[in-house]
Amino acid sequence: MKTLMTLLAGAALAGSLTTAQANEIVVGGKNFTEQQILASMTSQYLDGLGYDVEKRSGMGSAVLRQAQENGQIDLYWEYTGTSLINYNDVTERLSPEETYSRVKELDAEKGLVWLEPSDANNTYALAMREDDAEERGIETLSDLAQAINDDEGLTFALNAEFYAREDGWRPLQQAYDFRVGRGDLKRMDSGLVYQALRDGQVEVGLVFATDGRIPAFDFRVLEDDQNYFPAYALTPVVREETLEANPELAEQMNALSGLLNDETMSNLNAQVDVEKVTIERVAENFLEEHDLL
Repeated sequence: MKTLMTLLAGAALAGSLTTAQANEIVVGGKNFTEQQILASMTSQYLDGLGYDVEKRSGMGSAVLRQAQENGQIDLYWEYTGTSLINYNDVTERLSPEETYSRVKELDAEKGLVWLEPSDANNTYALAMREDDAEERGIETLSDLAQAINDDEGLTFALNAEFYAREDGWRPLQQAYDFRVGRGDLKRMDSGLVYQALRDGQVEVGLVFATDGRIPAFDFRVLEDDQNYFPAYALTPVVREETLEANPELAEQMNALSGLLNDETMSNLNAQVDVEKVTIERVAENFLEEHDLL
């Protein structure tokens, strides 16, 4: 698949250098590592294709979305669950495919076009240390629920927000039919969850699926086999007017989207957050690796 998508991107590049005509594209990004990497990657990629690119990253989520609706941002990477829940106030539980279809339809009414979603899904997840999960034979949340019900003495670390959310910890226990006592549960800041899990202070921690510390700390993300957590598929979203002015942009961005998945984003995030490589260099190296620069 990667080879196919890389060839597609190369074809798009070759056919667009003379047609982009330096049309200006304003690329936005939110204020955390993954989004800053994507904003840099997209800006460098489109610049190489001949567009006149302006990058505006480091923005808050709601501010960025409003800027796109107002025509100040042409393109940025959004998460399907964020649009569904935060921007369109849809609270019903939907499959990943249904989530994408619903936000695509609802946001089209606002002049925003959702392109092809990547395989990167930055949703909530529960993780364990790889060696511990392997020893216990736990791969899915159903396996985890069975271990809890078998009284294996597992302890958990969660952030306070997820613990209190109406779609958070309590309904998760109901969905998977398990119960964790207060003595086996620690609430802490999200960043401390990763440290507590790494250092063996707990057996299970709440993480975000594409966080760079997952591969760096050798964690196993447990499969959400009942699809409890909302889908947060990472997807390029473009203003309809921008696509009309740049008809090849959709194919070009879809080629880039096709190269991204959970493992790729985790590794890119880790290069910045753990290995301390600059965002610009991480983005540039990725594009060069896939012959997009």
